[in-house]
Amino acid sequence: MVEFFKTIDGRITEINEFSEGCWVNMVHPSSDELAQIAKAAEVEEEFVRAALDPEESSRVDTEDEQLLMIVDIPMVEKSSVEDGGQLFSTIPMGIVVAKSAVITVCLEDSIILRSIAEGAVKGVHTALRTRFVFQILLRIAGRFLKNLRMIERDFTRIEKRLYDSLKNEELIQLLGLSKSLVYFSSSLKGNEVTMEKVLRGRVLKLYEDDRDILEDALIEVRQAIEMANIYSNIMAGTMDAYASVVSNNLNIIMKVLTILTIIMTIPNIVFGFFGMNIGEGNIPGDWVWWMPLAITVIGCFFAWYMLKKKNLD
Repeated sequence: MVEFFKTIDGRITEINEFSEGCWVNMVHPSSDELAQIAKAAEVEEEFVRAALDPEESSRVDTEDEQLLMIVDIPMVEKSSVEDGGQLFSTIPMGIVVAKSAVITVCLEDSIILRSIAEGAVKGVHTALRTRFVFQILLRIAGRFLKNLRMIERDFTRIEKRLYDSLKNEELIQLLGLSKSLVYFSSSLKGNEVTMEKVLRGRVLKLYEDDRDILEDALIEVRQAIEMANIYSNIMAGTMDAYASVVSNNLNIIMKVLTILTIIMTIPNIVFGFFGMNIGEGNIPGDWVWWMPLAITVIGCFFAWYMLKKKNLD
């Protein structure tokens, strides 16, 4: 899918074809679309194609008057309405700054770019290429922060459910959130390095107002990195604590079962003894039917008393 947008009369508007000063949004484009846009914007096709590799890392590349910036953006990998749990991941997005246009390329449609295309972001001018790119970076950083808050909210909800019942389902959800935080932390660090490289002004000409936008984006990225690290530490500590609780509960259950086994062994011994065949089948006291029962009760009580005295019950 290929879309063309341009700021007209202060509002971002969708247009039908490529024109100077426009923004080209490409979502999972075909080879023909890549070649067409590369030719129209006069950029290397490899620049436009680079972000289609899901394993591509965040980086900046320049050639002639072309700039390729690849940054990772957050995506919802799995969302469950029933329990409120969500899993997040990141995918690369390419931003190509050509002589006359800005091109964004991604494997999936992102809410970040969709909000810009729908006019939800004020002050967007596609002709001001540097500022427009930095506004995209600022939106990406803001989306990371928002998703981190969603992870924290899901974690709190799952933690409350764990107080009531320790189930594998909740622990698996915590593991999924922990995995999302690892993805976020890795991607944010890569984005931070990329933005710092751009901030030096060696790969893209910076203007004073544009620098402020990039600095704001960099501050939010660093804040997101700190939040991801804090949430990861809290989640790791929580999972360790619950693992200890599960282990302790298992030890208590095994202790109770062992005590019951010891006590129940006494009746087996007594009734087994009185059930033996000796001589003609008569043993002392066989006429006293309550004797085995009395010995059993006394033996069980004595065993319970000794266990209680040693604080083993």
